[in-house]
Amino acid sequence: MAEPRNEDFLDDIANAEAEELAEELAEMDDAAIELDELRAERDQYKDRFMRALADAENARKRGDKARREAENYGGSKLARDMLPVYDNLKRAVESASDEQREVAAALIEGVELTMRSLLGVFEKHGIRIVSPEVGDRFDPQMHEAMFEAPVPGTKAGDIIQVSAEGFMLHDRLLRAAQVGVSSTPAG
Repeated sequence: MAEPRNEDFLDDIANAEAEELAEELAEMDDAAIELDELRAERDQYKDRFMRALADAENARKRGDKARREAENYGGSKLARDMLPVYDNLKRAVESASDEQREVAAALIEGVELTMRSLLGVFEKHGIRIVSPEVGDRFDPQMHEAMFEAPVPGTKAGDIIQVSAEGFMLHDRLLRAAQVGVSSTPAG
């Protein structure tokens, strides 16, 4: 039998070390690949989490806005339905003659108190009167032109009569003031 040579022995050791090193490198490559995959998965979950967090914050903000809108404007239909009540109370007070005021003073005072109470409720809920004056300029954002007429001494677009007051609910128009507008041409 031939005796093993040192070179063969060294070659065997080198091959064994090379194989072991190759296996370690393969394991390290597998671990590195797995680590990279885990990092990518982590980044994906982090991105999803950040998006979900942003979506939740946006939903909270939309909810807050909707709640404020509901608080401020949720009663607008009821408020709009109450405006004719105010109009009728005002007409009742304005139509009473001096003679009727003497005869039915308590009744008229009761109607006036009811009207003031209604105005107090309006104010409490953010409803305010839009009351243009004769001579003011017509504003289509706040006024509704009921008629036009040429009136001497006025300019086109001047308010010449106020038929009904308008109302605002916070910053929204509930009802435009109903007015007559001058159509007198510029001369």
